[in-house]
Amino acid sequence: MKMKKLLLFIMIFAVSFMEAYSMENKQVLTEKEKLIVEISSLTSKGNLESLSAVLNSALDNKMSINEINEILIQSYAYCGFPRSLNAIGTFLNVVKERKAKGIKDIQGENPKVLSSKDDRNAIGEKTRETLVGGKTTGEWQNFAPGIEQYLKEHLFADIFARGLLTNQERELATVSFLSVIEGAEPQLKAHLNMAKNTGLSEEKLNYAVLYAQFITEYNMGAFKRGAENTAYAKYFTGTSYLDMLTDKGVIIGNVVFEPGCRNNWHIHHKGGQILLVTGGNGWYQEWGKPAQKLKAGDVVNIPAGVKHWHGAAKDSFFAHLAVEVPAEGAKNEWLEPVSDKEYNKLK
Repeated sequence: MKMKKLLLFIMIFAVSFMEAYSMENKQVLTEKEKLIVEISSLTSKGNLESLSAVLNSALDNKMSINEINEILIQSYAYCGFPRSLNAIGTFLNVVKERKAKGIKDIQGENPKVLSSKDDRNAIGEKTRETLVGGKTTGEWQNFAPGIEQYLKEHLFADIFARGLLTNQERELATVSFLSVIEGAEPQLKAHLNMAKNTGLSEEKLNYAVLYAQFITEYNMGAFKRGAENTAYAKYFTGTSYLDMLTDKGVIIGNVVFEPGCRNNWHIHHKGGQILLVTGGNGWYQEWGKPAQKLKAGDVVNIPAGVKHWHGAAKDSFFAHLAVEVPAEGAKNEWLEPVSDKEYNKLK
């Protein structure tokens, strides 16, 4: 993305993220929180193809239709009516298609709606003070009192009072909306603080910012993130995800690495491997040679018998297609992990 200021801001958070992030296999965000980040950031970016795939995943994971609609409705306050309406239209088509296939999705509870008798100004002020941790004071509030009224009476009253999503979930969505909008650094900074006041940890929020940045560049419409790669977890440092695209003929797997995640040194005997990088930033290294930086669009041809490893950069998610070169008697030999000392030297 050509967003130098936003990238600088994200990099600052990435540093603190990596200081806090343990390289053990663990989930920083819950599955629902990841889906909130995915739905929100893809809506904000206007990537409807990838959004459609994620909306299907959210429904498969038992998020209700009304919960998802709340994210899409709230998005208009941060990325505008066009993005919000396009996302809602995409979701409507997803729901119709699933219904036509006989899939019964959860509608969920109905949202709460404030009446004309409710004091929206007072409700909104109280909600904002809770999120901010005190009263908000700024010259802009007197300079443009209309926007102050709309923020309190509509955003923090009408929208936040609808329920279905907790304040924590709404702030996670807001951080995700703003993480991919150029020029929204001040608002992102403010909402990161608000999100912390809801109980979200700095670790979760920094992860969410990096994840939002990654998935808006990575084609999740074509290649799903897949489930956690538990089958091969003992050969990885950190958490990875695997979606086998085909296990017949030419074997192809879609592998997604969390920041700092890498596989062990290993060798493909008899048959080699080809890596097609589809998103994020990562590394590839052959034994006895310098590590090679990787980015989306790069191709790595790994000959049979070569000891090597590959994985994510410290401050980025990373994804590639792993294409196994067919050969009679081909097999993988997994070796020692890439040590933290070795890995941390990479810049």
